[in-house]
Amino acid sequence: MNELSERQRLILSLVIHEYIRTAMPVASKHMVEQYNLDFSSATVRNELAELTEKGYLRQPHLSAGRVPTEEGYRLFVGNLVQDIELPESMRRTISHQFYQMRQDVEQWTRLAASVLAHQSMGASLVTVPHPDHAHFKHMELIGSRGRQVLMVLVLMGGEILQHLVMLAEPISQERLSEVADMLTHLLKNKTVEQLKTVSLDLNALEKEIFNMTLDEMQQADSLVSGEVILDGITNVLAEPEFAGSEEARRALRVLEEKPLLQHLLSQTILNNPTASGVQVLIGGEGAWDSLSQCSVVLARYGTPGLATGTLGVLGPMRMPYGRTISIVRFLSGLLSDLVNDTMVE
Repeated sequence: MNELSERQRLILSLVIHEYIRTAMPVASKHMVEQYNLDFSSATVRNELAELTEKGYLRQPHLSAGRVPTEEGYRLFVGNLVQDIELPESMRRTISHQFYQMRQDVEQWTRLAASVLAHQSMGASLVTVPHPDHAHFKHMELIGSRGRQVLMVLVLMGGEILQHLVMLAEPISQERLSEVADMLTHLLKNKTVEQLKTVSLDLNALEKEIFNMTLDEMQQADSLVSGEVILDGITNVLAEPEFAGSEEARRALRVLEEKPLLQHLLSQTILNNPTASGVQVLIGGEGAWDSLSQCSVVLARYGTPGLATGTLGVLGPMRMPYGRTISIVRFLSGLLSDLVNDTMVE
């Protein structure tokens, strides 16, 4: 950063702002006219050439203006982008929407994905809050057909696990409800390790349901994140640099295919359990070829030791970073408060 003069920092920032706005290469004459600069087109042209030589800009064609490089975006995000404070009225409106559904984890994660997509005009992802270690909260057993039963497990923090099981013999709904209530009473707040050592006097049906519960919770413990909620996919496909291209579809597959997304999250925002704040990945950071034309803004929410989740936005490198970072940061704090509220019994 010290290698750039004050004027070069200003020009780089303006080029990036203009390219984000128009998706068109930025020329020196246009910059002087657009931003009413108090120095000449020749001076701007010289500075653009210097910034290009330093690797912060590139020139797609000899006759074209400049566009930012990955390094230019990184410098912009790290040093030049200005925090955009969300209007108080918007913060109040969004907070009120979440307050109305604060006890319904699935609803507020879907609302968070919708708000992120709308405010950033990118593709959003929100993972359901996932405890470091699954804690049993509640169980329901719902009879289906014959021996088929839907087992619904609710974990502390609001995560819901559903599994269709086949019992040894048909059981009435009344009996299934009795078993669910009894096991809920006995197992509440317990982790997988505590379930393994608990001493219970159970009959064959109760033991069968107990073992299935243990299996489901062990699988939940093995995941790095909860269910992923997506929104705004069409926003990315509509961007001019992605229209009809395979680049956007490759990037979106990272969000849509859980193993790829789990790997991305585990290597970035989840790699440091104590990480706070917003993390910005530009151009895949040399590690994810599918994201080479994209940027991803990620943040954790929740409370480590209780339950945490991830939220973020994927879009072209030409994304409005200031606004996107601000909405991601705001929702991270809001969702953290909701997790803490739902964890209090």
